[in-house]
Amino acid sequence: MEIAVIIVFALGYLAITLEHNLKVDKMVAALATMAVAWAIIALGHLQVFEVDTVLRKLVPTHLEEILLHHLGKTAEILFFLIGAMTIVEIIDHFDGFSTIKSFVKTKKKSSLLWIFCILGFVLSAIIDNLTATIVLITILKKIIEKREQRIWFVGLIIISANAGGAWSPIGDVTTTMLWMANKVSADKLVMYLFVPSLACMVVPVFIASRMKIFKGEIDTKETKEEVKKTDNFGAIMLYLGLSAIVFVPIFKTITHLPPYMGMMLSLSLVALFAEVFSRKKFEMKKVFAGETNGDHAHSPIHTALTKIEMPSILFFLGILLAVAALESLGQLFHFAGWLNTAIPNSDIVVMIFGVASAIIDNVPLVAASIGMFSEPANDFIWHFIAYSAGTGGSMLIIGSAAGVVAMGMEKIDFFWYFKKIAWLAFIGFIVGAVVFMGMRTMF
Repeated sequence: MEIAVIIVFALGYLAITLEHNLKVDKMVAALATMAVAWAIIALGHLQVFEVDTVLRKLVPTHLEEILLHHLGKTAEILFFLIGAMTIVEIIDHFDGFSTIKSFVKTKKKSSLLWIFCILGFVLSAIIDNLTATIVLITILKKIIEKREQRIWFVGLIIISANAGGAWSPIGDVTTTMLWMANKVSADKLVMYLFVPSLACMVVPVFIASRMKIFKGEIDTKETKEEVKKTDNFGAIMLYLGLSAIVFVPIFKTITHLPPYMGMMLSLSLVALFAEVFSRKKFEMKKVFAGETNGDHAHSPIHTALTKIEMPSILFFLGILLAVAALESLGQLFHFAGWLNTAIPNSDIVVMIFGVASAIIDNVPLVAASIGMFSEPANDFIWHFIAYSAGTGGSMLIIGSAAGVVAMGMEKIDFFWYFKKIAWLAFIGFIVGAVVFMGMRTMF
């Protein structure tokens, strides 16, 4: 029966990987994989285990207890993401991200490339790499009219956003997973990965800036945009929202409470100011009850909640609990033992993870690694996994959430990206990995 669970997981994983070919949302495959895998465990009365990380052995437990344990850990991640997504949508409701456009004062292509890539690197560490990519592409469309020129900038933004997300506990879903699983701490993550991630971004951008496509100046796209009534508060909400998200790791350090608690506090503060600025009253209960009367229809929080990507939330639910099924059967524990025997060098294993994350989704890869390795918190292997999974996906446009959303927004061809951008991403990935391994000897 355990073989049946593995087969179901493999088929589900394949469906997720071939999402674009099958034209079926990966959420569907993830939820089905989760439900069927756990159903087989229940109907087959299979023994489930917890991993004793101290004794490095499997400890038998009850199905209800282990499932509730995994559901609780998964819910922590999901509510954290919901809070972060809502704050970002509230900022966007007030058109706060348009403030960033004021930072762009040049028409020189190479200078513009550096500005957007640095913004991508910094913003992704605060609001996550997916959102940073969406924001910067939206702004880029207002500056560069020719798509043929713009997609080159987008390609480097993807690399920069993924690199920026790797060194922040809130910059990438996989890094957030490691942080919330207490495998890495926020201060050590920044200490160990900031420089390697910076190298991963700087080297490809430096090489690209010397290429012919980034020589000369652009023709600025002049457009007359309607000014929203909420624009007076745009800058305020931008700085307030970003500060609230940055506050979350500080809250965790001070209180030692799970990160989602800090995110909920930050969301409540941002929502309070949003309601004051919009002069609207809001009752959360009525939103979930489906009541949208005149007072609530234009509430910034109500608007933000309706824009949250629930398919992504449900995908994370499905894939994390599907991986948990394999972990509970002890399969990941045994696979880790085999892997360590076959490839004793853990650096090679982690770099293989990084390359693999360009082909298959990095969320289940990291979820699997958490169950595979039993090293203590802040061991270098966890930080290397965070780096590899976060930046390795840049090598293919379908290898990261940032790449997929850019592909959709700009209709970028898979093979164009592979020919023009992939080699730059690969160089950045290798350089950053070498820098990390070099720095490791200093700590």
